[in-house]
Amino acid sequence: MDAGARRDPRPPAERPLETEYRPRERFDMRRTVLSQRRGAGDPTMTTAGAVIWRVSRTPDGVATLALRQTAGGAVRAAAWGPGASWALTQVPALCGAQDDPTGFDASTHPLVADAHHRNPGLRLSRTDLVFDALAGAIFEQKVTGMQAFGAWRRVVQWRGEHAPGPTPKPMFAPPSIEGWQHVPSWIWHRAGLEPPQARTVVEAARRGDTIERTASAAATGDERERIFTSLRGVGAWTSAETRIRAFGDPDAVSVGDYHLAHVVGFALTGHRVDDDGMLELLAPWKGHRQRVIRLIYASGVQEPRRGPRLHPEDHRER
Repeated sequence: MDAGARRDPRPPAERPLETEYRPRERFDMRRTVLSQRRGAGDPTMTTAGAVIWRVSRTPDGVATLALRQTAGGAVRAAAWGPGASWALTQVPALCGAQDDPTGFDASTHPLVADAHHRNPGLRLSRTDLVFDALAGAIFEQKVTGMQAFGAWRRVVQWRGEHAPGPTPKPMFAPPSIEGWQHVPSWIWHRAGLEPPQARTVVEAARRGDTIERTASAAATGDERERIFTSLRGVGAWTSAETRIRAFGDPDAVSVGDYHLAHVVGFALTGHRVDDDGMLELLAPWKGHRQRVIRLIYASGVQEPRRGPRLHPEDHRER
């Protein structure tokens, strides 16, 4: 067999752009960056060994990003696609470089203090990709995580864009803002997303460019809250979840969550509380309430289960 016959018929892989981010303080890349993943099957984010792969739709186009943390703590990043340069510029923020813990006092509660001591590298990640965060949060409204993550996976795979670069498995970027507006009704149904959430995504996409621009320009979480909740079908919970992912908001609290108040109440007092009780418990950390919530989850403290898990019905065949 001659050399020509042995030649790989596939085109050579595009060479990536590369950079290295050196955080100033101790930093846990996996715990920080993987907070952006929507379930283990998220087609926009996965892991392969020590590498985190992320696909996003940047302002410059789709980009695939590969991150690996060295033994010395630096993060080596490679990116492919038209948005590669933007994605590399965003690496520090994705890794929590803009997370400012000034004024945070973990010592006021022993569990929070212990979790803070055991997780010194935990940072709040931000993507600055507002509509992706908003659409994903809408998917998670009033359903189980299993339902939301499954619907997100299907819609992104069916209507998103293939990731550039040598991803370890097929990966996809979410649809564009215009693309979200034109997802057909049968796709939403087959994906398992309820009609109210599907309508909210489509209606939000019609104002998507304005929402992205004004939310990015806003100076405070309260301003962003007003912008997001001006959308029909978007309340305090969806706004908080969007701000957490897109902006790394250290004070956002997802009021109205099915589990969160119970988790916070049990961790801090040993018994359940409602939303008002949760806000009262978190009040001493005003400005850093999301940070405390992340530390509570990192502590591993969980309320014992009191009954069987919810098994949601699947209406897609009806």
